[in-house]
This record gives sequence, structure tokens and C-alpha cells, in this order.
Amino acid sequence: MMRKDTVCFNVFRFHPDNDKKPYFQKFEMPFTRKDLTVLEGLYYIQNRLDNSLAFRSSCRAGICGSCAMHINGKYRLACNTLVSKLKSNTVTIRPLAHMPILKDLFVDMKPFWEKYEHIKPYLMPGKSLPTTGERIQSPGERAKVDILIDCILCACCHSSCPVTASHEKYLGPMAFLNIDRFVSDTRDGAKAERLAIVNDEHGVWRCHTVFNCQEVCPKDLDPSGSIAHLKMEIVKNIN
Repeated sequence: MMRKDTVCFNVFRFHPDNDKKPYFQKFEMPFTRKDLTVLEGLYYIQNRLDNSLAFRSSCRAGICGSCAMHINGKYRLACNTLVSKLKSNTVTIRPLAHMPILKDLFVDMKPFWEKYEHIKPYLMPGKSLPTTGERIQSPGERAKVDILIDCILCACCHSSCPVTASHEKYLGPMAFLNIDRFVSDTRDGAKAERLAIVNDEHGVWRCHTVFNCQEVCPKDLDPSGSIAHLKMEIVKNIN
């Protein structure tokens, strides 16, 4: 029986080169600080209990999105998830879903980044805007993209989406939110091209509107709203 001043980390383990199948390994560690984060717990395990544990992290401040993983039933950032807020003396951790596992909690995000690259995540002036000089926006125009630019590319929405699980080429909520960011930006002149990217069998029409993406976003963004907006823009721009 565990003491009140300890916590159990139940961590997904799998090394494709050595293991026949995944398994969970339990680690007991001190829990004497109410501000202990899941990421700090993983570093404790790696530094003191098992240095073979693999996971990804970087900024430790909820900015880079590197430490996204499945924690006690929900995709979250490990760096800003307090163990005390999980209301359980067992913390069960799994890797991001729908991507190949390289080792333990460390996944190959190449498919995710390929989808990000596919949507052309940069301003394109098109023929209607100047290719040089400043492209001025009013405060109202800028406000339209305020919430859309905060995506940290953590892949929580991608992993929680049931459609990305069953359709490999489905672009997914991350791609749609970032497409919407440029469609809504008055400095971009490639609206037709961007809408064409999401108006096919792998685009917005395949979304099942489950809202998982909205629920797990650590930045409280609204990928479901972006998908709805893109659908309306496609319909409005049909010739």
C-alpha cells in the first residue's frame, strides 16, 4: 500500500527493437510538493530510477508543445499538468496516438509535420496583394486571427481525433486550424488555393464533429470552429 507522501507513475514502455509488445512499468516516487508537474516526475524517473526512459520535452513552460502526451485519460502537456490536480495517487502516461512509437513516450512526428507542410503555413500574397513592402492591417482585421495564431503544434488535437486514427491521409484539426489562420488573414492572397487544399476527401468534410480536438487543446483554441468556418467559406466561394 502506498504512503500519502508518494505517487505511482504507471508509464507506457516500448522499444520496437527489443520488445515484442508494449507494457506498463510502475515507478514509485516522493510526492511532497503540491506544485510537482508530470514532467518533473518523468525527469525524476529518468535521473534516479531508470535512465532508459524516453520522452520529449523542451521549454517546460507550456510554450513549445514538445511534452504533449496522454495523462490519466486525456491528452495534455506534461509540463503544466500538476500531479495534485489529477486527484489520483496513480499517474498513467501513454504516448501521443496515431504516430509510430520510436521508444516509450517518444513518437515519430514525421506524419504530423508532413501535414503541416502540406497546408503551406506561410503568407502568400497572391496576385491581388503587393509582393514587397508593408501589408497594413487594421486592429479589427488583426483581431480575426488573434486566437488562431496561438497553436503550439503539440499534436494533442491530432492524437485525440478519431478520424486521424482511421484515415491516414486525413489532414486533421491542427492542419485545419492553421489553414483557417491564413484564410482569415487579410495579408494573405491565396484563399482559393487554401480552400482547395481542404475541399476534398481528406479535408474538412470528413470531420465527424466529435469536438475532441477542442476539448484537449492546451491553449483553449477552437479547431472545430475553424473547420465550420472553412466549410462556410468553401460554400460561399463555389463558382
